Amino acid sequence: MKKILVIEDNNDIRENLCEILKLANYTTYEAENGKIGLERAKEENPDLIICDVMMPVLDGFGVLRILNRDPQLMHIPFMFLTAKADKSDFRRGMGLGADDYITKPFDDVELMDAIEMRLKKSAQLSNISNTEEGIRTFFSEPKAEEALKELCVNKEKRSYDKNSSIYEVGQYPKYLFFVISGYIKATQMTEGGKELIINVYKEGDFLGLLSLIQDMPYQENAICIESCDILLIPTEEFRLLMFSNRDVSAKLFHMIAQHASHTESQLLDLAFSSVRRKVANAILAFSAIKGSAEFNVPREDLAALAGAARESVIRTLTEFKNEGLIELNKGKIGIIDQPSLEEMPQ
Repeated sequence: MKKILVIEDNNDIRENLCEILKLANYTTYEAENGKIGLERAKEENPDLIICDVMMPVLDGFGVLRILNRDPQLMHIPFMFLTAKADKSDFRRGMGLGADDYITKPFDDVELMDAIEMRLKKSAQLSNISNTEEGIRTFFSEPKAEEALKELCVNKEKRSYDKNSSIYEVGQYPKYLFFVISGYIKATQMTEGGKELIINVYKEGDFLGLLSLIQDMPYQENAICIESCDILLIPTEEFRLLMFSNRDVSAKLFHMIAQHASHTESQLLDLAFSSVRRKVANAILAFSAIKGSAEFNVPREDLAALAGAARESVIRTLTEFKNEGLIELNKGKIGIIDQPSLEEMPQ
């Protein structure tokens, strides 16, 4: 049963709306102002939020701004409910990322149709797959312009050899890259000239997304770990879709939030973990990326992801082998005792 949070300071309107939603078999939660509404949203993680604009303590615009900064809540469909039909309020609300805008007094049928449409679109967006076919679905959401559908099917595919550079720090984005096959490492150089891997991209991932959205030069290098096939989506065509389709925008920003969370965890690990813990985490990360307990990875790349010296990584791999945690066979690493690697002391 879908959950809907209603944030409305008028008791009669709030109770009436919740009664209608309950009759339609929705689970409802109530909040009489924006501050309480945010607390309920974090507690219940609803499937949809209906929020009044003019409220005490924290208004609807403030609620939406805070939701958009929270990676766990920013994906929730959001509908404004207000008696004020001023066009400036409408533009402001939609500009902040609201999914719909219903004015009071509202028609029950119209309201329910809007709710069902929002929930349906949200479900479709969450089911998008990370495949080449998935990107075509991703770039053909109902609200996207019909002309862009064909542009997403026949994009240029480009092949890169092992160790080839896709882009470098300081270059300006011309494309959004979609990985069809292979693995790409995103790297940065320390002041001492040491390479640090900050992410590894695989089939189904978008590459260069953050710099493109921020309209700024790349802050990292993208280098192929092995031969790769990449789909190139021109910047302007991508931006047109992103700004014309809120469902697509929500998906993109959710991906960015997940990436930021991963990066933060990685930085904490690099700052405070022991070499053994760093190497263990790097082994597990490459295993997850390649989808196998046995994989081949250059020791330089393992060291760059672990944030440790190559010699330290090689010595630690030997220790892990002697302890029966991994096996080493002609450069390949095979995980034998994954739980012990996952629980490696700090």
